Amino acid sequence: MGPSVAGTPGELDVRRAAWATRLVFAANGGLFATWASRLPAVRDDLGADERGLGFALLFLAVGSLVAMPFSGRLVSAVGARAVMVVCIVVCCLAYPALAVVPNLVALGAVLFVVGAGTGVWDVAMNVSGHVVEREAGRDLMPGFHAAWSIGTVVGAGLGALAAKVDLDPAIHFTAVCAVTAVFALLSVRVMPEGTEEPDPVDYAEGEHHVPGPTGPLILDPRLLGLGVMTFCAAWAEGSANDWLALMMADDRGASGALAAAGFATFATAMTLGRLAGTAVVTRVGRVRTLRAGAVVAAAGMVLLLGVPVLAVGYLGALLWGLGISVAFPLAMTAAGETPGRGASAIATVATIAYAGFLVGPPLIGSLAHSVGLDHALWVVVLLGGGMFALAGTARDPRGVRG
Repeated sequence: MGPSVAGTPGELDVRRAAWATRLVFAANGGLFATWASRLPAVRDDLGADERGLGFALLFLAVGSLVAMPFSGRLVSAVGARAVMVVCIVVCCLAYPALAVVPNLVALGAVLFVVGAGTGVWDVAMNVSGHVVEREAGRDLMPGFHAAWSIGTVVGAGLGALAAKVDLDPAIHFTAVCAVTAVFALLSVRVMPEGTEEPDPVDYAEGEHHVPGPTGPLILDPRLLGLGVMTFCAAWAEGSANDWLALMMADDRGASGALAAAGFATFATAMTLGRLAGTAVVTRVGRVRTLRAGAVVAAAGMVLLLGVPVLAVGYLGALLWGLGISVAFPLAMTAAGETPGRGASAIATVATIAYAGFLVGPPLIGSLAHSVGLDHALWVVVLLGGGMFALAGTARDPRGVRG
């Protein structure tokens, strides 16, 4: 059994910590979906094209990739709770600023701050969630990420409603951030710190003991492959977050509300896939689940991009979301199974994944400037192939549950 949750042993505290973790995951997802669902309005207010917007979005990636390599050390030094408190405050102040920036340069600067805060927050909550999962003695990570997806559904749904009534994005973002900050900061108080690594003995109880990696984790073949697999999934997910609503509006003639509903369809599929993820993995295995998901996501993209009918596009978005829904949470669980270095492995894989989540979509924007957004998104089909090929890296290194 791992360290006690929130400093107090007992199943009741584990349950409280698990629910608090779900709320913090949901807050993170809700804020991001709030921004993503109103991206067409922000784009129109700035008078930007795909190339300019893609360049500004690149700073979201830069902010995360600058900050995330230090997140593991930061969590170890001051604790996951303190890190999350700072990141929540920073993000809830920065998101409203995205709606009032005067130009793309200012948008890029604020996105840098948002990227840094969101990226470090993501690592800290996954490390803390891993402690809760280990303390509970059962797989909870898919449920935590389902909560993140529920947050995106709520955020996207409110975004669609706000777009329908033509609510100013600044008012919309400020109201959402104020409510989110209160719930998230209260929830962080009962989450575990996540600073302790699991004892290697914990991994040998009735199982095949496998020594953990001793060198830099980024050079471990299993974790590197797992990171690249998650990189592909994160790029595919980030492409939907940043470009699905715009693609529906520009290439399928959808109104602002219908375009936001297309992203809400994707986010709903992500949620359903993650809620069902534990049962599916138990039945068919982790690797088969990941490979089947890659095929489903690729099929959804073929429908979305190959059939220029709005209704078919919603079906494609649904399959796209279902297919990639469990890749990230299963990767976090697989990384956490690294003998003796689970928390650090989670930070390593999450950092690689965020490179895809944040660098990939801006590259889609640059490509879209030359060939059109509906053609540029065919890259996601290739990402599905990468997920399929590297799914085997998610096997349990101890030879169980893989």
